[in-house]
Amino acid sequence: MIAHNPGVTGRRVLLVEDEYFIADDMVRVFEELGAEVVGPFSRIEDALAAVSAADRLDAAVLDVNLQGTMVFPLADELTARGIRFVFATGYDHHAIPARFDHVVRCEKPADPEAVITALFGA
Repeated sequence: MIAHNPGVTGRRVLLVEDEYFIADDMVRVFEELGAEVVGPFSRIEDALAAVSAADRLDAAVLDVNLQGTMVFPLADELTARGIRFVFATGYDHHAIPARFDHVVRCEKPADPEAVITALFGA
């Protein structure tokens, strides 16, 4: 069970993940803590469209590889908009461009509590 984190309640979190069960678990955890999940999206084009259409996003969880497409253009867009995000991935830090060295990488299967702490603090 995930400890209650008042920093999550009312937040809008973009979820970009192409593995159904991982996405489903993340959605459940965020919603149980009072967040609104935007997604999950398994295609970068859909996620980029959602970012463009959203009136507000507070944070995002990004899988690095979406069905063979790397998520870095989306990460660039989130960075430009000042939206905090984490990478939830099986890739090590060498696969992630240096411009994202400051971004927390949660290794899959990502512990939801670690993801939440990285995004919103303890």
